[in-house]
Amino acid sequence: MRSLPDADPGVPDLRSPLRYLWWNARRQAPALLAGIGYAILWWLVQALMPYVLGKGIEAVTAKDTDALLTWAAVLFGLGLVQAFSGIMRHRMAVYNWLAAAYRTVQLTSRHAARLGATLPKRLSTGEVVSVGNSDIAHIGSSMDILLRATGAVVAIVTVTVILISTSLPLGLLVLFGVPLMAVAVGPLLKPLHRRQARQRELTGDLSTRAADIVGGLRVLRGIGGEQVFATRYREESQRVRHAGVRVARVESVLEGAQILLPGLLIAIVTGVGASFAVAGQIPTGQLVAFYLYAVFLIGPMRTLTEAADKLTKGHVAAGRVIRILAIEPEIKGGKGGSGGGVLRDSYSGVTVQPGVLTAVAASSPEDAVAIADRLGRYADGDVTFGPADLSSLPLEEIRRRILVADNSDRLFTGRLRDELDVRPQNGAAPGDEGRVKEALHVACAEDIVEALPDGLDTWVAEAGREFSGGQQQRLRLARALLADPEVLILVEPTSAVDAHSEARIAQRLAESRVGRTTLVCTTSPLVLDRTDHVVYVEDGRVLAEGTHRQLLDSSPAYAATVTRGEG
Repeated sequence: MRSLPDADPGVPDLRSPLRYLWWNARRQAPALLAGIGYAILWWLVQALMPYVLGKGIEAVTAKDTDALLTWAAVLFGLGLVQAFSGIMRHRMAVYNWLAAAYRTVQLTSRHAARLGATLPKRLSTGEVVSVGNSDIAHIGSSMDILLRATGAVVAIVTVTVILISTSLPLGLLVLFGVPLMAVAVGPLLKPLHRRQARQRELTGDLSTRAADIVGGLRVLRGIGGEQVFATRYREESQRVRHAGVRVARVESVLEGAQILLPGLLIAIVTGVGASFAVAGQIPTGQLVAFYLYAVFLIGPMRTLTEAADKLTKGHVAAGRVIRILAIEPEIKGGKGGSGGGVLRDSYSGVTVQPGVLTAVAASSPEDAVAIADRLGRYADGDVTFGPADLSSLPLEEIRRRILVADNSDRLFTGRLRDELDVRPQNGAAPGDEGRVKEALHVACAEDIVEALPDGLDTWVAEAGREFSGGQQQRLRLARALLADPEVLILVEPTSAVDAHSEARIAQRLAESRVGRTTLVCTTSPLVLDRTDHVVYVEDGRVLAEGTHRQLLDSSPAYAATVTRGEG
């Protein structure tokens, strides 16, 4: 499998969500600046239209046909520029939204692949899913709003300059009124930020609960636990609903402020302008222009309020992304190498000889899992691979040469053929028919494929839920065999199959792995009897070694473990 780099020189400073948003902005600076340029032009053209309309009205009042035609032509030209700049602004806004959102997806996906087994230990499924469901949208929106917000500021400044040059009192009214309205919505942002963070946290927990229920629905039905878990889900969903209502209360006040505050400014500017017109201080055309300016200011002012809201949501979302990016892998690789050879776990004393089918039978299943994790470098341990410490090898090399397959592995969505054969071997492309059939034969999984409507081309549903537990286990075994690593470690590969299938798998597995290094962690007598060497582990340490039949005669503890106390 192709690996992702361990570090990206462009990864943001993980200490601050604001720095993450700034890092995103810098990574797409050309597109962002182009979008800001179009947004400024779009707003400026709209800001100039009231001025041109005012001049046109003055030309009508003065009965100046030439001036009227001139200003009409200017207005038409501004309309064309507005249409072009509006189209380009929107295109760049969508581009910047997508760039920021899916850069976040790429970054978190890369980091998730780097974390490997560490990720599910540190974060719930719902927390990770919520990044793709909602957080990327808020981060993308925070980039999108920068375009319109910057243009809105320029438009407000332009209108203020025009008003000051025409009427100093009106210009000063707008100059001081807009900042005051921006400050007025400031107290709403902190509680909004806090409530959005709480809602996001509860939504992640609810997503985790839903994933657990869907994944374990078959088991829940078997034990009659649907109602219990449905009640729990209902209670958690109500907490999410209440949290959403609390967010909506603040957002509704913020939305109302977007209408009320600009409306007050319009009323004041229009009233003052009308009094000036009645007093003869400004002509009728300027009064109309002032009214249009006041109406126009609603747009940029609402945009600034919207920017505060979206940047707050983007800040919350960036904090969640930072939480994932701040996690460091529990296991790290080195830069050494190894020619292979004996794989040995010093703590337990388990030794896996090259080319031998070895079995570990543990009195406690947890001990066998711990040994497999250390041998596969999923947990720290004093393990050697040939003459080298396993910890000195790069993780990519370890994953390529040593494969640990257990019952927590998943089947992914896609064609069954592609899900089983994922690694090319000896120049053969993935999905080679002969190799796939051989692996299915060893795993006694031919009947599963034959029962499918399209055979190996059948589309597998999420987590392979259309298959029973035993069928999934056999398909996972076939996938592990197809990977054909240098060292294959199987953890309880036949625990969910019937005795007849288990006997056939044991025989075929022993035949197919002749001369290849294999370790099977199991207490099944049918499998143990087919192995070359058995290691019995008690309390995490090797207690006895030999063949299955030798240990049955010489080790009562081993016999009691593998026969479940029978006989």
